[in-house]
Amino acid sequence: MVHLLGSTITAMQRNVSKLAGIAFSYYFHGGGGAINAGTKGTLYMSSTAPEVNVIDNFQGRLEAVGFDFCSNPSFVTVQTASGSDTRLPDSSIDYVFTDPPFGGNLMYSELNYLWEAWLRVKTNTLPEAIENDAQGKALLEYQQLMSLCFAEYFRVLKPGRWITVEFHNSQNRVWTAIQEAIQHAGFVVCDVRTLDKKQGSFKQYTSANAVKQDLVISAYKPNPTFEEKFRLTAGSEAGAWEFVRSHLRQIPVFVTKVGRAEVIAERQGYLLFDRMVAFHVQRGYGVPLSAAEFYAGIRQRFPERDGMFFLPEQVSEYDLKRVEVREVEQLELFVSDEKSAIQWVRRQLESNPTKHQELQPHYMREAQRVWEKHEQPLELLTILEQNFVKDHDGTWRVPDTRREADLEQIRHRALMKEFRQYFDSKGKLKIVRTEALRAGFKECWQAGDYTTITQMAKRVAEAVIQEDPALLMYYDNALMRKGECSAYLTPSRGRH
Repeated sequence: MVHLLGSTITAMQRNVSKLAGIAFSYYFHGGGGAINAGTKGTLYMSSTAPEVNVIDNFQGRLEAVGFDFCSNPSFVTVQTASGSDTRLPDSSIDYVFTDPPFGGNLMYSELNYLWEAWLRVKTNTLPEAIENDAQGKALLEYQQLMSLCFAEYFRVLKPGRWITVEFHNSQNRVWTAIQEAIQHAGFVVCDVRTLDKKQGSFKQYTSANAVKQDLVISAYKPNPTFEEKFRLTAGSEAGAWEFVRSHLRQIPVFVTKVGRAEVIAERQGYLLFDRMVAFHVQRGYGVPLSAAEFYAGIRQRFPERDGMFFLPEQVSEYDLKRVEVREVEQLELFVSDEKSAIQWVRRQLESNPTKHQELQPHYMREAQRVWEKHEQPLELLTILEQNFVKDHDGTWRVPDTRREADLEQIRHRALMKEFRQYFDSKGKLKIVRTEALRAGFKECWQAGDYTTITQMAKRVAEAVIQEDPALLMYYDNALMRKGECSAYLTPSRGRH
């Protein structure tokens, strides 16, 4: 009862004090709310405040906080505890929704200082999952704290059930850290979408750099029977394809939007390959298939529709629903790195095989403004030569499945040659080809050469590792395999 009264009183303070004149809804939407006395379009404390009936407001807030629940305590449980230690039984929760702290966006404990002083409580900031210079928490410490929370979510969630993570941050490195924390806990990411909440936060309205929409990540906890079955075949081709089958069962079969079918990104070949690799690496196993072998094998084993792969029992459902819509809405594709550049060129050549000189201006317009300062810009001709085939008249086109495997081997040899050049050089590497690092890290992981991974990670710009999910995954797991103390467990700002 004491906690209920405290929650009610704190909730009603804005409406029964001088803050009633500057209600948030008036500033952005011009009216509304329980008190209709604010000055529209202003954010200042007026010299005259509206008179509010404190008793009526208290009763209304008491009902909103949940007074009715007190008569039925088994209906809901309200708990104040660290997300890394919920004290709930194993495998007891059907569904988890979490809206975690977004890196260094807000300093929650500091913003609560006045309330805490009045309530005579104080937040334990040691496990507070934020980036905060005063607390000595940089991105690595933030990710470690989030990993502990997701590990706890994984423990209490029932097998085969889902977690939804709503996330909002304009920095790619924080987004990558969250993805790594989710997968490191054991979850398998199944879908990533944008969420338009219609009403933005104060920061979204006032900051030009603030992201206007949130990202929503859906992931599931693998069934223990599958995990046990996977252990028996882990590191083999059979285990890899068994994972793909299990993963495809979890992904939605058909999604529509305004009368058009959406491409489900997680059903595309390159993302299925990424999920398969991550599932193996996070569990400490070697990856049994190269990209070329995977792409050739997936076309042999699974039916393909509109660039997406399905289980045999799913494709009939997709075909039936596909005839009911006008068209398939393609995913918007932005060139941000070599992988997305290859996907962009593939999309152009699939619809219209063309010559290098005709495609070059369009490629330059897409790619020139997005390469990171530490990323080695890649010429269009290099992308074409390593990933596509040229006819006798100079026209480039998408290769058939027989040639694709050969081209992938050529590209892999070129990437490994660059990686060895990086390894043999001295000092810091200011500009690198990220795809070469990915290929090299993967080869080192397969060979159990964790030392090379950690050494190379120290020689590139920190942002290279922090902002790339694959590199961060290999680096983090290589540290653990070496038996070193993870950088995320130390108070230091840098990697070790």
